[in-house]
Amino acid sequence: MTIAHDHSDGALRIEVVLNSPTGRFDLRIVDEGPRTLTPQEKQTILTDALRSVMTRPEITGGQASASRIPVGSWGPLHHVEQGPGKWRSWATFRDTDDVARVVQAHASSRQRAETRLIAKLGARAHHELTATTRVSSLADVWLEEIQLEGRIVRQTVDRYTGCLRQTVLPAFGELLVNELTVGRLDRFLKTLAKAKPSQARNAKVVLKQMLSMAVRHGAITANPVREVGQLPRARRPINALTLDELSLIRAAIERRQHRRTTGPRRNGNLADIIELLLATGARIGEVLALRWQDIDLDDDCPTATICGTITFVKGQGFSRQDHPKTDAGFRTVILPGFIVDVLWRRYNDRAHPVRGQHSINAVFASRNDTWLSPYNVGRQWREVRKQAGLDWVTLHVFRKTVATVLDDAGKTKEASRQLGHASEEVTKAYYIAKPKLVPDVTDILNTLGPRQKSTT
Repeated sequence: MTIAHDHSDGALRIEVVLNSPTGRFDLRIVDEGPRTLTPQEKQTILTDALRSVMTRPEITGGQASASRIPVGSWGPLHHVEQGPGKWRSWATFRDTDDVARVVQAHASSRQRAETRLIAKLGARAHHELTATTRVSSLADVWLEEIQLEGRIVRQTVDRYTGCLRQTVLPAFGELLVNELTVGRLDRFLKTLAKAKPSQARNAKVVLKQMLSMAVRHGAITANPVREVGQLPRARRPINALTLDELSLIRAAIERRQHRRTTGPRRNGNLADIIELLLATGARIGEVLALRWQDIDLDDDCPTATICGTITFVKGQGFSRQDHPKTDAGFRTVILPGFIVDVLWRRYNDRAHPVRGQHSINAVFASRNDTWLSPYNVGRQWREVRKQAGLDWVTLHVFRKTVATVLDDAGKTKEASRQLGHASEEVTKAYYIAKPKLVPDVTDILNTLGPRQKSTT
């Protein structure tokens, strides 16, 4: 298909050639007008021309509308330089289900990114999810859909993307949707689960959601993942710390604090973080996300409101998420006396922000007034646990210790609420270290013992 395009100044004539099978556009200036153009001017004019013809009926298959993109067509192209040699091009495409989705492409230059984007848009314009769609194409559409819906957080999207790239697409990317049979999926997931159970569970979640979308689009009639057998789940033993072990930990932290090292002097963050974990039963991310406005030390019953967590987003780093991991995690806990003293000390010793500069007002902030990374705190903790001879203890064990202590005192319901769980069953199943006491049946078992000899 060849399209003639007159530039806005009326002095140029540009020819746009679309190779329909490949979706590739070739542009050239056939009449430059009265003056010679520089290479940069030519590139700018060609890009403007391409944007213009994208909305023409010959390309979109219908009349373009400024307010509504026709089904099977796309809107204006956009470009941004994300870094040296890193360009991103994107456009909004209206799919056959009447949902507008963003399609994007990346390359080392704007022209290459734009060329790749147009190829993807051209292929998508003539593409509909069917039984013969490749799994890799289904994956692209599914990722775009979940990002558009906004129902899951960015870090979950990143995890799904990683699972696709590392696990799902290497195994199934070149297959057709109707080739994902129950038997093929069942064998793959169970084989993977033998070596990497967590990776297998993630892959099952991703495949199930992808194929559910294929069902909605009429590509298949049933989701084969629903018939896959249950994957084995290794139940880890639940361990809690004893009072003697807590003493070993505190002593190891104290020694670390006073050991001479090169570089900046160590602060007391780790010691206070451990105490706050024990005082609240909160997750490490929840503790590091606490701000001074979340703490009330003046009340007769001092409290801390757990209302956020620290998360990592690819390309952005660590930041504070303004809600906990779950809805049930939003809670206010009453603080025991030993941590109130710690918090008063930190509050009085905190660095006051310079006038005119914004402060994150975190209870635990870095020297640069940024949120502490759970990874860095975990690295410091691994040094301490090694010195204490407790290599098995993770930061999450402090949370389980709180649950176990409360359960031992007959406060299982309170433990569930303290930890921010939606039900007691979660607390009992995964957080309380306690062997089950079977009913007393010794009166019956005694009948199996040896008969006592008569003394007469």
